[in-house]
Amino acid sequence: MSPGATPPSAPSAAGASPPPGAVVWLTGLPASGKSTLATRLEARLREARVPAVVLDGDEVREVLVPRPGHDPAGRDACYRTLAGLAALLARRGQVAIVAATAHQRAWRELARARAPRFVEVHVATPVDECRRRDPKGLYATAAIAAALPGAGVAYEPPLCPDVIAPHGDDPRAADAVLALLGVGGLT
Repeated sequence: MSPGATPPSAPSAAGASPPPGAVVWLTGLPASGKSTLATRLEARLREARVPAVVLDGDEVREVLVPRPGHDPAGRDACYRTLAGLAALLARRGQVAIVAATAHQRAWRELARARAPRFVEVHVATPVDECRRRDPKGLYATAAIAAALPGAGVAYEPPLCPDVIAPHGDDPRAADAVLALLGVGGLT
């Protein structure tokens, strides 16, 4: 766990279950598999009757008004909004699964500070594999790649993530997140 991290689950002294609300932030390069892993986690949580919602960074960006750009100010606004929205949902008892690059550690630390419980997952797919996958054609477009975290913009990987998913949609990583959240008995 990261230094100063909020424990993802901390049962009370009486042994009661922890409150269900939490933020699970999936960070990694574009095309690393964050959205796919988020969908897997949401399905597993719902199977366990734990209220969960996926906040996909690209989808949230599309509905924000005014729509933030990919310049530094736009990215800052987008990630601050995601952190606030995820924390709000977590305080309401939801597990908010955020699938967003958030290439600066400061944005993820802001989310950690706002959340009642926080789990950071590093989707550590190598950049060459991300380029090969590239479902949106981001790496292939030179103008976009120049502003892409991991290609033209520095990506700051987590120093001490709670979970590492080596290639994206990793069932073992999903199991580890569920265990940190105190959700057991799933297959």
